[in-house]
Amino acid sequence: MAGEPRLRIRIDDGWRFRRDALAYEGAFGGLAFEWKQATVTSIDTAPTSELLGTDGWRPINRPRDVFRGRLGFAWFRANMGHDAKTAQKSLHFEGVDDNGAVYLNGKLLKTHYGWNDPFDVPLTAAWKNDSDNELVVLVQNTAGGGGITGDVSLVAPSKTRAGTPPEAGPNFLDMAWQRVHVPYDYVLDSPFDHRADTGHGSLATAPAWFRRDLDLPKSWQYKTVWIDFDGVYRDARVYLNGVLVGKQPSGYTPFRVSLKGAAHFGGRNILAVHVDPRKQEGWWYEGGGIYRHVWLNAADAVHVEPWSTFVKSDIRWRTDSPPTATAQIQTTLTNEAAHPASCLLSSDIIDPSGKRVAASKSPMMLPTLGARVVSVSLGVGRAQLWSLESPKLYHLNLSVYRNGKLVDSESTAFGVRSIRFDKDNGFFLNGKHVVLKGTCNHQDHAGVGIGVPDSLLEWRIRTLKKMGSNAYRTSHNPVASELLDDCDRLGMLVMDENRHLGDTETPKSSESTPCSDLSELKTLVERDRNHPSVIMWSMCNEEGIQGTKAGAAIFSAMMKVTNSLDGTRPISCAMNGGWGTGISLVEDLQGCNYDVRGYDGFHQRFPNIPMYGSETASTVSTRGVYENDPRAGYVSAYDLNAPPWGNTAEGGWKPIADRPFMAGGFVWTGFDYKGEPTPYGWPCINSHFGIMDICGFPKDDYYYYQSWWGDKPVVHLLPHWNWAGKEGKSVPVWCQTNADRVELFLNGHSQGVKQVPRYGHVSWDVVYKPGKLEARAVWKSGYRTSDIVETTGPPAALRVACDLPTVQADGEEVSPVRVEVVDALGRVVPTAENEVSFAVAGPSRVVGVGNGDPSSHEPDRGDHRHAFNGLCMALIGAAGQPGKVHVTVSSPGLKPAAIDLTSVNAGPLK
Repeated sequence: MAGEPRLRIRIDDGWRFRRDALAYEGAFGGLAFEWKQATVTSIDTAPTSELLGTDGWRPINRPRDVFRGRLGFAWFRANMGHDAKTAQKSLHFEGVDDNGAVYLNGKLLKTHYGWNDPFDVPLTAAWKNDSDNELVVLVQNTAGGGGITGDVSLVAPSKTRAGTPPEAGPNFLDMAWQRVHVPYDYVLDSPFDHRADTGHGSLATAPAWFRRDLDLPKSWQYKTVWIDFDGVYRDARVYLNGVLVGKQPSGYTPFRVSLKGAAHFGGRNILAVHVDPRKQEGWWYEGGGIYRHVWLNAADAVHVEPWSTFVKSDIRWRTDSPPTATAQIQTTLTNEAAHPASCLLSSDIIDPSGKRVAASKSPMMLPTLGARVVSVSLGVGRAQLWSLESPKLYHLNLSVYRNGKLVDSESTAFGVRSIRFDKDNGFFLNGKHVVLKGTCNHQDHAGVGIGVPDSLLEWRIRTLKKMGSNAYRTSHNPVASELLDDCDRLGMLVMDENRHLGDTETPKSSESTPCSDLSELKTLVERDRNHPSVIMWSMCNEEGIQGTKAGAAIFSAMMKVTNSLDGTRPISCAMNGGWGTGISLVEDLQGCNYDVRGYDGFHQRFPNIPMYGSETASTVSTRGVYENDPRAGYVSAYDLNAPPWGNTAEGGWKPIADRPFMAGGFVWTGFDYKGEPTPYGWPCINSHFGIMDICGFPKDDYYYYQSWWGDKPVVHLLPHWNWAGKEGKSVPVWCQTNADRVELFLNGHSQGVKQVPRYGHVSWDVVYKPGKLEARAVWKSGYRTSDIVETTGPPAALRVACDLPTVQADGEEVSPVRVEVVDALGRVVPTAENEVSFAVAGPSRVVGVGNGDPSSHEPDRGDHRHAFNGLCMALIGAAGQPGKVHVTVSSPGLKPAAIDLTSVNAGPLK
């Protein structure tokens, strides 16, 4: 008997949440470490009394780099006392760079391979209760800096319960738990703590539970019912009514769990999810929780297998008329019934205007509890091409009929376009040369952490496009599929990146054999292969064995899997070393991280391998700051910070722009992100790498890229001109512009005319006087415009703006509201730090706040925030019902401001 068409329901609401207690009992400072260089030759060498004598030891009271570029080994040791309670704990290392061997009382407890990858070491096996216990750690450094680079703490060992945890059961009392709406990053609620790992944002992590009621209709008992989790960080275990129905260790890979055998149809069910983010997968802030959408699915026993549909378009170019195309379609129909099924598959192609332009019908017999791969070829006349300027999207609508009744349907968006990487001339889209002007990005944002709503994902892409960017690297992991939808719809090219080399931990040596089923990679490719925005697959980033035969062997295995599922895009990775060896010898494209001096040499040695900058400039700067301040953790915004702080914007882009064989590059990064503070540690809690800060406020380098990536006139002066106390002293003044020449004026007096170098900037040294700086720019075309920076008065009022004033009333979407502290004349006060409060009337709430200060320890969730250099923001979230929203911002002593927003009916959530 045929059933009803497939249902897909978003179940992000109605969750109850409880975070476990932190198992954190102090950090590095709790152990008095000493260190010295070692002369051993292997990480497996055991300590001896000769090597660990009394000579050469130096005290070390915090995690730091002790190698300073030297390769080799170092010893670390500490006395752990003899408290019997300590024996029941584990020693937690947040980061060892690169590899470490841990000994207790001369016994090897653990050898850990992989830099800055947290790990635990149980102490019971070597603990002595009758005398002091000596901890010794041998650290190996294979490149760059190294040492014990993260905190060391005592933690309760991970507990494994026999049977079902009580929190997973249907009768567990959770009424007192917190009510949350996912996507939700609960690690963001932790207070900043100097003892926590600075690389991960100085926010301590702990396991947590999520629970939700789930009503399943009686009519679903003969259907195929499953739940899709788009992202859970991390080590997710999913229970239904106390039965373990699925698990996923990766925090980035979406996964699917069947409810078969555990569901109660026609009654109440309890869905419970346990997450444990204590083990990190990267070296940046990764958050924790159910941070992407959750979907409940119910389909007929005969249905299209999820992610099995693939549309490949072949273009036939014609000189006198628009091109035509052929859509090669492949999909899989599954029959989970206990008897064969006679079916009809209808395939319809809908063009960007909504018109059906091709169709076919495929009758077939599906075997009992079996599946069949179906291939269809459909012609598309006068094809409308997907491009950056006009990102046209087609849709493939599949309909499955059983006994003449519609039982399943699926719609897949795709684009008709061609891509080509040329060894001498870079990248071509639809035969047109395009320079990749890209940014790398992690997935967190101020106010929400990694739980970024769909509207904010789109806002970030639009903000990058305003800067002139046309490419996005998903560093270093699979991203939310909604972000790729935005790139498809808005016209943004994508370097789609897998988390790491293989799906298991990196082999400990170059002789190790690949030991991975590559299921995470398979999921990535199957999910993302229909997105026209995706122009290449990246298998990994900066892997330690990238230049070895073992690395090449794993990479080759990954290429084989990827090509078997797609075969239409080149395969690459981001390499920060080993160019010309290992992976370089097997990949399709050479991804170059930094080392601009190496471009020409590689191209000469390997002239047939196309090249691009997979990670270029990592300019370190703090918005609105023009002097380095190590104590506060701020870095000057002048584009001068050379290695080891990072490459300059100009130094990273010009070598690419001047070389036709370089297809373009991806800047590290578009936005600041939590964790990985550079060059300072605490009190910094986020990076300084972004062209924009973590709120999305532009830094000065934003205008450098806008000048040379965009096609509009740009002129931007820096710094601000509020320098009380510097009267009579020289201040560097820069102008970022794509003009031909610029003349600078101070209070009407010329400071000189400068010719603008291509891919550069112009500057003057100006003796400070309060007043008005003006840069008058002239282009070869004769066009003229200017930028003005003035000395402002004190803060007098607030000004508010929002470029996303309308959002869907789905309980998730947000509008980023920008607040400026201005003087009596309406000029932004560039040094203002006033505290701003947010109040909301209407169906909405304040979801989160931020200000872009990389050293701010104010919480991301709240209704107030201090301005940082004149700016702060709030994310105003829509409730579940539509209506008008009135937002008021206020600050003691300042004139308040307000703005009206609107939430509208969400419609079907698909």
